[in-house]
Amino acid sequence: MPIQIQLLGQPRITCESKAAYRFRGRKSWGLLAVLLLSERTRTRSELASLLFSEANDPLRALRWSLAEIRRALGDAGSVEGDPVEIRLPPGSVVDIEVLLRGSWRDAVRLEGIGADLLEGFTIRNAPAFASWLLSEQRHVAAASEAILHEAAIGSMSAGQPNEAIRFAVRASAMNPFDENHQALLIRLYRRTGDAAAAARQFADYEALIEHELGSSPGPVVRSALRARDEAHGDDPDERAVEAIVEAGAAAVAAGAIESGVETLRTAVGLADRSAVRSFRITSRLILAEALVHSLRGFDEEGIAALHEVREIAHRPDDDLLVANALSELGYVDFLRARYGRAEHWLHEALRIGDTNPTIVAKSAAYLGSVESDRANYGRARALLRQAVDSATEATDPRMEAYARSMLGRVHLLQGDLDGAMGYLDSSIEIAEQHHWLAFVPWPQALKGEVAIIYGDLDGAERLLGHAFARACQLGDPCWEGLASMALAHLSEARGESDAAFDLLEEARVRNNRFADPYVWLDGYILDAQCTLGLRHGHADTSQWVSEMQDLTSRTDMKELVARAMAHGARLGRPGDAEAALMLAREVANPALDSVLSSVPR
Repeated sequence: MPIQIQLLGQPRITCESKAAYRFRGRKSWGLLAVLLLSERTRTRSELASLLFSEANDPLRALRWSLAEIRRALGDAGSVEGDPVEIRLPPGSVVDIEVLLRGSWRDAVRLEGIGADLLEGFTIRNAPAFASWLLSEQRHVAAASEAILHEAAIGSMSAGQPNEAIRFAVRASAMNPFDENHQALLIRLYRRTGDAAAAARQFADYEALIEHELGSSPGPVVRSALRARDEAHGDDPDERAVEAIVEAGAAAVAAGAIESGVETLRTAVGLADRSAVRSFRITSRLILAEALVHSLRGFDEEGIAALHEVREIAHRPDDDLLVANALSELGYVDFLRARYGRAEHWLHEALRIGDTNPTIVAKSAAYLGSVESDRANYGRARALLRQAVDSATEATDPRMEAYARSMLGRVHLLQGDLDGAMGYLDSSIEIAEQHHWLAFVPWPQALKGEVAIIYGDLDGAERLLGHAFARACQLGDPCWEGLASMALAHLSEARGESDAAFDLLEEARVRNNRFADPYVWLDGYILDAQCTLGLRHGHADTSQWVSEMQDLTSRTDMKELVARAMAHGARLGRPGDAEAALMLAREVANPALDSVLSSVPR
């Protein structure tokens, strides 16, 4: 008999045929959460140390809680072995699984969405579990926020503006400082014709961030307030619509990004009035790709256009267009570190476009990047190699260069410098050969890091100087942030620690200056700040460690979470050492093992 397990809010286990099962101890709920949320099975000694270290007989206390869980699962489920493996009855539903990997339509129906994981739970004398639980609570809160935001966009695209506003209000309440939540809500008010509500929302947000942060709304929020109302008039000529779409795409390709995007926005409106389905789809796809990949800070508008593509394209011959839209949605969620949502979109894109090498190359490259961010390095390498092969088959040199650069990053993160250098060199060569100069700073900056580790400081300086200058010329915050961080490592290698700290602070500012930064890179820079801060006794180190723990745990960056906990342990924070070691067992990386070997316990 299937069961329903609710871990959001007040936890409970229910079954259609009987009353909810009640655990007699809170640690049984904590143990169940660990078993369900861990990506690998845990040994009995690990679990006993995590939850029952203060007991006279930790393993016996563990067995008691396992017996409680076994009774709750019923005859069709099991929790056995060492490592402990949990099997739920067939057809069972776990709310966390729906939240992290289900559709937004299913997730928003969850009773506990927006509530904390194991809400209100405190377990005494278990500091390692407390550290683990806080990390998972941050992750679940971020997932709830992402689902509500996605539900708002999805409802808007489906022509349900009132539902969309309800979801957008809930998302912005969870994180009132998020510019994308605010921009979406303002845009929704304008779409429903309530300009006064949009103005009030903008004013409230402006007052909030001025008071709390001393800053002002960014371009994505101001753009939402200025969004034009839908145009009306006679149906346009189809050839005119096609010409405007082509003109906008050509302008973007030529580097006239802002004017090209404005032309494409006009094209979308004209395509809607023409009611020609193919124009409505292609104009939105081209606009979305320009907003996501070219015009910084406007991913949110691009996401809305991609969701609209999914609503419009419902014929079998639209499948590849839908797959392309899904892969772009996955890319944006990858950048935002909403990895569960990114996987959802990208796996669906692969399912639809599995025979098309262009779709496979793009989707596999982005999935490999997701797995790399999450420190699932084996899966990342396999997916990125698949992307390289498919890109070669599709004659897509840009995607091949991208996938090779991410393979180079994987090898760098795992300490394989020769492997990293080979992939990064080939990425740069392909990008330059095909005149994709706007991409080159990314693999150049990574190659500069490899050169620093090799000890070739002069070579690193040349590489990083080129990467940083070109990134600034392009105005790309991600490329600028990575190059600045690598320059900080160069300064530290030359004994210039003050300059290194200044460059790291500058790197974070550059990477985060728009509403759609590459979130993993922020965590990567924070790790460098914490490492140098601990080494040199910097006064802000404790603040950086707290920021890193919050950011990385919200986003499930497993290696960076483990590193953040290790930094906390070096500051003497209780439970962080045990949590770091537990998390590190999910990551196959010798470079991480060497870092954790010196953590005080």
